[in-house]
Amino acid sequence: MQLQLDDVALFVRIAELGTLSAAARERDAPVSQVTRALARLEAGCGVRLLHRTTHGLSLTDEGDTFLAYARRLLDTTAELGSELSGKLEGPGGWVRLSVSPLMAQMVIAPSLPGLYQRYPQLHVDINADDRLADMARDGIDIAIRTGSPSSDTLVARQIGSYSRSLYAAPAYLAAFGTPQHPDELAQHRLIGNTANPRLNQWPLAEGGKAPMLQVQGHTRTDNSAIVLTLAQQGVGIARLMDLLARPLVERGELVPLLQEHFAGVRVPIYAVMLQQRQRLPKIRACIDYWAHWLDTLAPAAAPP
Repeated sequence: MQLQLDDVALFVRIAELGTLSAAARERDAPVSQVTRALARLEAGCGVRLLHRTTHGLSLTDEGDTFLAYARRLLDTTAELGSELSGKLEGPGGWVRLSVSPLMAQMVIAPSLPGLYQRYPQLHVDINADDRLADMARDGIDIAIRTGSPSSDTLVARQIGSYSRSLYAAPAYLAAFGTPQHPDELAQHRLIGNTANPRLNQWPLAEGGKAPMLQVQGHTRTDNSAIVLTLAQQGVGIARLMDLLARPLVERGELVPLLQEHFAGVRVPIYAVMLQQRQRLPKIRACIDYWAHWLDTLAPAAAPP
């Protein structure tokens, strides 16, 4: 078969995105150009790879087989290119990262000057969203998550951990007082999270039984970055990641509360990758760097 590698890459994106028009928009190319590339690829293979109907596209049996080999071919080509260029210039190229807005703002953004200084050829494309990205469909190289993946197409490496504590702004405490016991929280304005109900279960440490304080919330939001902002603005008391709150405590913008009464359960932070991309030098370089970065922040993650 005489195949053009770019046509193979385009076919993979068509299969992942589900439409020719979506692939065309991603490439900023006319749909007719994408159609010609697909026709050229099918002619080179001698088989039909996609069914086209008014309802959309679907893979033929041959297309499904070709997709698996195409991904392996592209990954091998990318790995070869990275290895060869890496030996000359170090890891380079674009790395597309999926991370929550709060982690992007408080952890990833401060880490990038050092990453770029170490690897000048690297570029990071940050997809900041609280939702879990579809890594294949969205073209994500690395997803930073707090849960290990369940799919066998993904691999995860733990790069750090975090705990949560209660925090409030000095302005809130001046207006409403500082609680001395969890029982007093019923009279306070608590900030809830509607996107993840588990974040409204605040684990108590009393008696070693760690019962949960179920929080309804005086103010609620579906965005973890907004939870932090609400706490900073004196709206109420929030349960925040110590890793992210500590710099604000040091600047006097937040005050930790009731730390001896709440369980500081540590939660792992994972870098998740598609199985076939984990060996790419640019991926390894980023993950190693962020693991080191989080390790340097670890002492600050403990309550002061």
